[in-house]
Amino acid sequence: MRHGKKFNHLSRQTAHRKSMLANMACSLIEHKRINTTVAKAKALKQFVEPLITKSKQDTTHNRRIVFAYLRSKYAVTDLFRDVAAKVGDRPGGYTRIIKVGNRLGDNADMAMIELVDFNELYNGGKKEVKKAKSRRGGKAKKADEATEAAVADSSASEGSKKTEPTTDTAE
Repeated sequence: MRHGKKFNHLSRQTAHRKSMLANMACSLIEHKRINTTVAKAKALKQFVEPLITKSKQDTTHNRRIVFAYLRSKYAVTDLFRDVAAKVGDRPGGYTRIIKVGNRLGDNADMAMIELVDFNELYNGGKKEVKKAKSRRGGKAKKADEATEAAVADSSASEGSKKTEPTTDTAE
């Protein structure tokens, strides 16, 4: 029976598979996009996404855990410095797999795996403006509108004071 055996072994021994996934993850972090087979891309996605989640909290412990998987201090530095800054507000789904057809030599299904936030084509070529998050959706919006309305009223009243004199009725 195959109970609890969901992991794709990729027709490799354990040490070879771990080394291959570590090398592919380092290449993905360095180049932000790599071409590989669909099976390897799916295995790499399962391998690298928890590491990116760990990189969102820059602690010594998390750096050591990620280094144990990647075994490259340059990739770990790049992950914690550049990648974590871009994916800081994303709750998951850091990679995208795009199928690109079959390889000529052996007709294997090929795919491109890339980091989502580093593709400017899908982002429209513009930088995303970070919005301030509020757990109280309605109150923050109403408070901002109230302050804008108060500023507009005060500027309107100042403008009316300058144009026409006001008379006090409490004399």
